[in-house]
Amino acid sequence: MLSVAVDRLARQGVTGLTTRGIAREAETSTPAVYELFGDKWGLVRAVYFEGFRLLRRYLEAVGDSGDPRADLRELLRTYRRFIGDNPALAEVMFSRPFTDFDPRPSEREASGSVRTFVVERVGRAIDAGQLRGDATDVAHVFVALVQGLAAAENARRLGTTEASVDRRFELAVDAVLDGLSG
Repeated sequence: MLSVAVDRLARQGVTGLTTRGIAREAETSTPAVYELFGDKWGLVRAVYFEGFRLLRRYLEAVGDSGDPRADLRELLRTYRRFIGDNPALAEVMFSRPFTDFDPRPSEREASGSVRTFVVERVGRAIDAGQLRGDATDVAHVFVALVQGLAAAENARRLGTTEASVDRRFELAVDAVLDGLSG
């Protein structure tokens, strides 16, 4: 049912995330959805967790080239690609469009594994003398930058062509990397 929910979210956006619709597509009953997830917010929590698991898998695919700055740049591109590939899922994860869904500490821990991963990658660049600053602070800057740029890209406010969007993304990343260079 979780894969059906994530797929339905991708196809229909947050308005498509209904227990009745998910039950129908999973060829089960609405009470079965409630049995498994407790309520709609339990389903949203499961989708939220799944989003961070998927994001972590994307980021883990970025290799270690021996150049921490280049690896960090690739990590940011990969983060952007995740948001572009999964805009509705990213909306649930980062914008929280459901007013009744307030992540509990356990949900915040799901995002924590991604945060820890990004902080570690930033820390490598700091340890190599390629960046300066506190690794956690710098990681927050990069995550906010990528999420903001990707949201603008998904809303078609970052440019009218793929080349212009890519150029603006790279310009922003370069500006922050250069500004934080050691």
